[in-house]
Amino acid sequence: MGDRGGSGGPRRRRPGSRPSSQGGSGPAAAEEVRDVGAWGDSPAPDKDKDGDVDVGSGPWDLRCHRLQDSLFSSDSGFSNYRGILNWCVVMLILSNARLFLENLIKYGVLVDPLQVVSLFLKDPYRWPALCLVIVANIFAVAAFQVEKRLAVGALTEQAGLLLHVVNLATILCFPAAVAFLLESITPVGSVLALIVYTILFLKLFSYRDVNLWCRERRARAKAKAASASKKANGGAAQGTVSYPDNLTYRDLYYFLFAPTLCYELNFPRSPRVRKRFLLRRLLEMLFLTQLQVGLIQQWMVPTIQNSMKPFKDMDYSRIVERLLKLAVPNHLIWLIFFYWLFHSCLNAVAELMRFGDREFYRDWWNSESVTYFWENWNIPVHKWCLRHFYKPMLRRGSSKWLARTCVFLASAFFHEYLVSIPLRMFRLWAFTGMMAQIPLAWIVSRFFWGNYGNAAVWLTLIIGQPVAVLMYVHDYYVLNHEAPVAGA
Repeated sequence: MGDRGGSGGPRRRRPGSRPSSQGGSGPAAAEEVRDVGAWGDSPAPDKDKDGDVDVGSGPWDLRCHRLQDSLFSSDSGFSNYRGILNWCVVMLILSNARLFLENLIKYGVLVDPLQVVSLFLKDPYRWPALCLVIVANIFAVAAFQVEKRLAVGALTEQAGLLLHVVNLATILCFPAAVAFLLESITPVGSVLALIVYTILFLKLFSYRDVNLWCRERRARAKAKAASASKKANGGAAQGTVSYPDNLTYRDLYYFLFAPTLCYELNFPRSPRVRKRFLLRRLLEMLFLTQLQVGLIQQWMVPTIQNSMKPFKDMDYSRIVERLLKLAVPNHLIWLIFFYWLFHSCLNAVAELMRFGDREFYRDWWNSESVTYFWENWNIPVHKWCLRHFYKPMLRRGSSKWLARTCVFLASAFFHEYLVSIPLRMFRLWAFTGMMAQIPLAWIVSRFFWGNYGNAAVWLTLIIGQPVAVLMYVHDYYVLNHEAPVAGA
């Protein structure tokens, strides 16, 4: 028996390996194995976790293939496409930079921050939109006084319901009449005032509902009068407010300014105001406001103005070209507006008021269906619709399809309300666009899944909004510019 550690000992050769010229033993054979690993068909030896050559791999260095899928195959399990995402961002920046430079060369610098003031005021000594906002306090106080009298039994539930209906109807009709009839108010001022009144309508609707639910619980628990107020509020925790102790002006105005549409007796509160967080949100608000104004003046306005002639001539190829050209800046401004409103503004208000629930949006950008998008992009409105509209209809025996259709119908009404009245024309483009979401939701859920569904949602967002913008701008242009000329 020979020494196994020596060079003369027997050596087992792997199948498929080539014997050395010296019998497969000794230093020459070892050198040949190293040469094949470094320069032959096999790759260099694997490295360990420290980056050094794995000297323990032995003759396995001769193997360079194994059973595996390509990275782009779905079976590979690979999901790290961060580099491709970065490439998409770079290409997006470069392509839009080219469009922006082309715009600057063609039109020059059109950004004028002072011009924005004229969108809010025609007469610097008359501020009708601001006056409308101040008058809104009357309707809030009226709802509060009705609830105070209902709490002590000075009004019946039927009388209280009638007063609330009249108050809520007036909230919608009064500013609409002022915006439609008063010549000194501008379209932008009208939009802002109507938005405030719409928010007030939704908040007072919720305020009335929650206080009604508290009274109903208290009535069911009047056998235990001592604990009725605790049951009405859903608990007896230390420091919480119970019905009817919540009926104060402090509580009402906290709710009116809080970034939510759904009333509660006890909102979640954050422990303190984070000054750095608040400062970042305020700086974002200032910067993004200027950015949106600049993009609208420099990019959107010239494109819209150049779209009027193709509409007048009914040149469909040019109309489609202008539509696609408008889609990019419109969608970019919409995305900036989303971040500005739902992240910067609402978080700033919530931080100032120490409002704890900061879920103002969810991951709508991953929407694979139209329904998922509408349920996740605007959480305050979605919560209100679910709590005060959708679920009450289901409890009354309505089907889910009917309840969902009614929710879209209400949303379509408010979209048209906020557009047609400030423009003083009724074309129902916004209403039609919202109601079209119902068949669109069915089509996307029926024929598109996964990434295809997500692409379909993005396509409707990018193309759908510019269509509505061009429709309203064209009709407004014809109504206010061409009609007087034709009459002359």
